[in-house]
Amino acid sequence: MKTSSLTEKKLLHYTTKAVADFNMIQTGDKVLVCLSGGKDSFTMLSLLNMMRTRSNYKFDLQAFTLDQAQPGWGDAELRTWLETRKIPYDILREDTYSIVKEKIPEGKTYCSLCSRLRRGIIYSYASKHGFTKIALGHHRDDMIRTLLMSIFYSGEIKSMPPKLLTDSKDHIVIRPLAYCQEKDIIDYMKEQQFPIIPCNLCGSQEKLMRKRVTKLIDELCYENPKVGSNMLHALQSVQPSQLMDKSWWDFKNLEQQRMSKDG
Repeated sequence: MKTSSLTEKKLLHYTTKAVADFNMIQTGDKVLVCLSGGKDSFTMLSLLNMMRTRSNYKFDLQAFTLDQAQPGWGDAELRTWLETRKIPYDILREDTYSIVKEKIPEGKTYCSLCSRLRRGIIYSYASKHGFTKIALGHHRDDMIRTLLMSIFYSGEIKSMPPKLLTDSKDHIVIRPLAYCQEKDIIDYMKEQQFPIIPCNLCGSQEKLMRKRVTKLIDELCYENPKVGSNMLHALQSVQPSQLMDKSWWDFKNLEQQRMSKDG
């Protein structure tokens, strides 16, 4: 029997904690695990599969990979990896690559449209096959980077919740790696030698905003290693009274509220 590494134990601990803290998976759930072919989704699938076997199969899972017809795509090694581990899977081919290249001018960010198209396909597949949860591989650093990107470039304070009911109320999306750091995932990827499939669409754009934000956070963490964990804690400790959102506070009538209290 293969001995678990310290990195695997750490990642499994934080994944199990996140699943418990946010009540992500219940007995009888049928979880669609989105496997993009990147390090994060491979790590998530590996950890959830461990949790499934250790729970005596109290929930089911299936890996789902979307082949978006990107140049250089090859999933033979991915299929072998899944079959060796006896993980149920499906690989669906939908040419969203051509749509994104047609709609988005060269040099602009493809991620938004690409994600929207991919999300629609995933949701449709989950509905058709009766999945109760959709698992995505976003980790702690994705969440804190998204927070800063939203503040800097969209003028909103928002990020990625660990558990989300979609606007249509049809799906619950979970992010089991919400407490996991990317550096640990990178170490785990090297240990496990995952058959990574690179994204040739987003990877060709070197000046994405996310890379600049990532560099900023890395520099701050070099000066203060607690910056990352503090940002994650901030996402769980929102104080609306200390902000400027008029939908939370009726600033025009605070005086009347004070007088009403006094009277």
